[in-house]
Amino acid sequence: MDLVPVLEEPLKKVLGPATAKVMAEHLGLHTVGDLLHHYPRRYEERGQLTHLADLPMDEHVTVVAQVADARLHTFASSRAPRGKGQRLEVTITDGSGRLQLVFFGNGVHKPHKDLLPGTRAMFSGKVSVFNHRLQLAHPAYELLRGDGDEAAESVDSWAGALIPIYPATAKLESWKIAKSVQTVLPSAQEAVDPLPDSLRDGRGLVTLPEALLKIHRPHTKADIHGARARLKWDEAFVLQVALARRRHADAQLPAVARVARADGMLTAFDAKLPFTLTEGQQKVSKEIFDDLATEHPMHRLLQGEVGSGKTMVALRAMLAVVDAGGQAAMLAPTEVLAQQHHRSVTEMMGELAEGGMLGGAEHSTKVVLLTGSMGAAARRQALLDLVTGEAGIVIGTHALIEDKVQFHDLGLVVVDEQHRFGVEQRDALRGKGKQPPHLLVMTATPIPRTVAMTVFGDLETSVLDQLPAGRSPIASHVVPAADKPHFLARAWERVREEVENGHQAYVVCPRIGDDVDDADAKKTKKKSPEDEAEKRPPLAVLDIADHLAQGPLRGLKVEILHGRMQPDDKDAVMRRFAAGETDVLVATTVIEVGVNVPNATAMVIMDADRFGVSQLHQLRGRVGRGSAAGLCLLVTEMPEASAARQRLNAVASTLDGFELSRIDLEQRREGDVLGQAQSGVRSSLRMLAVIDDEEIIAEAREEATAVVVADPALEQLPGLRTALDALLDEEREQYLEKG
Repeated sequence: MDLVPVLEEPLKKVLGPATAKVMAEHLGLHTVGDLLHHYPRRYEERGQLTHLADLPMDEHVTVVAQVADARLHTFASSRAPRGKGQRLEVTITDGSGRLQLVFFGNGVHKPHKDLLPGTRAMFSGKVSVFNHRLQLAHPAYELLRGDGDEAAESVDSWAGALIPIYPATAKLESWKIAKSVQTVLPSAQEAVDPLPDSLRDGRGLVTLPEALLKIHRPHTKADIHGARARLKWDEAFVLQVALARRRHADAQLPAVARVARADGMLTAFDAKLPFTLTEGQQKVSKEIFDDLATEHPMHRLLQGEVGSGKTMVALRAMLAVVDAGGQAAMLAPTEVLAQQHHRSVTEMMGELAEGGMLGGAEHSTKVVLLTGSMGAAARRQALLDLVTGEAGIVIGTHALIEDKVQFHDLGLVVVDEQHRFGVEQRDALRGKGKQPPHLLVMTATPIPRTVAMTVFGDLETSVLDQLPAGRSPIASHVVPAADKPHFLARAWERVREEVENGHQAYVVCPRIGDDVDDADAKKTKKKSPEDEAEKRPPLAVLDIADHLAQGPLRGLKVEILHGRMQPDDKDAVMRRFAAGETDVLVATTVIEVGVNVPNATAMVIMDADRFGVSQLHQLRGRVGRGSAAGLCLLVTEMPEASAARQRLNAVASTLDGFELSRIDLEQRREGDVLGQAQSGVRSSLRMLAVIDDEEIIAEAREEATAVVVADPALEQLPGLRTALDALLDEEREQYLEKG
């Protein structure tokens, strides 16, 4: 069903080609409906000036104020040597502060005539400083008064009115957008309401046409409040309906139920575990086994803190499926991680992983590795083991997805660190089963509940928040290298102490340091005034490794690891480190996920301010994996007052990944989070704030589920179908289908 034609009308027909072009290019607005959903960022009360103390430098601002005085100066310049140059200086005020406007040359005549003392107007321009005073040079302006007969009506309409200030661009001021909105506002009456009447009435929400009118032309603050509440519900509800329909459709798909045998490999594996599973692991395993036993494909997201034992839970699920006659595949984002998983799975399984070999247990299977860089013979054998069913478990990178790879009976797909994979890749692997296989998605990046409901809303969620017994606490400290260089010297002493006590350490750098790398760094170098620390290129593995080996860590065995090394070399380095032959590993973030060396107790992260909060938390999780306590030192040259330092202080102050993910989300814009996860599609959330509106999202999910259960095709709700069509353009529909 198409959107209501009036709202689909192209803007160039309604506003003219010039304005429509700017709106399309700079704001992504193409139709009348798009413009109606371009909401004001805030509202000014007439005559109020944005607090001058708050005016941000070098940013485009809109202020509403009264002209206090205007002075025209003449001066001599190279263009007007006889003193004929003209400069108009206008001071505007709101009674609490003053701001200077300046106009030059031929541009002075109109403002000189318009901006008489006492005149109220809206001004828009870029804030700069001249002679230690804030000013707007050549601002655009719009007078807030009418002429002649219009005067009385205009004064009435502006008196006490709330003036909407829109997200604008230098090419299109806020009031020009406001005028365009006024032109299309009558079309709001044609908007079809997506919310069912019962839901709207039950929650006391206004209709959609009324919400659009009130958000763009409010008379009172209550109007704004009511309109926002309604529009947030629209966004939350329509998105949750899309996800609920996805879950409903998945529940209709057939799958083979996989129930573990009582005397199979899972029982044998559990019997030889040297420890008991945590309560959390048992609970999550039960949820997974219940899902596997149904004749519809499982779609489950397993969130777990770094080191909470997700791999153990996933392995038990894989063994259950193999016991039931199927095969399980684990997809890892990098070769280092695939090799690491393969090593740890075969170690954990022992003789259970020696299927078809002498000495293999009675119930056993083959565990094969499949990566892009394997030799031809090994690869041929692995492919053969998969197609015959000899290998019950395969662990690999995206090489698993290639056309050549065929399974005997694929029953379960486990995806590790799901945010590293394109949706298409997951989908291709799921397509390898005779019927859709069960899907378990794992992530060690804690996701706040609301984001999980919004981004992964088509997956059921399990959370592992207990650390297994035997895991040690990790102490984290910020090392301010610029303010206190002796702290950095002490950091290297601490690394030496750990090594002297028989342990090992990681040093992590943001960059590799070869030529390709340097070229990239030059291109992407930030020009932030924050501090000199921002201006230099990030520290590099190759430089730091040399510096340490010849300086503070002389005499220790230092090795390097980064993504551009040959796979065999990477594996050899990791093996030596895991075997304890290397004291210090200087690496990029290739060690971020899944690397498990219990003897590594210290980590020094150089230029820690260049990493995101979640990434730092992930990296830190590589230490303290054994019985000895872990130490993580966050080295930075950023000044104490900077936002970057506050972020690092937050990481140092808590080991709670969910708390950190909230901080991370609050510091970034919502759209970044949703945009990344939603396959790069521009976030549809304009009004809803994922963290603040947790309650609305949770309630919308419940309502959406009920609506879809009652009417999966939404036949009784044409307005909702219309809104879904608008939300789910083709790309997004594919995203949700493949999720």
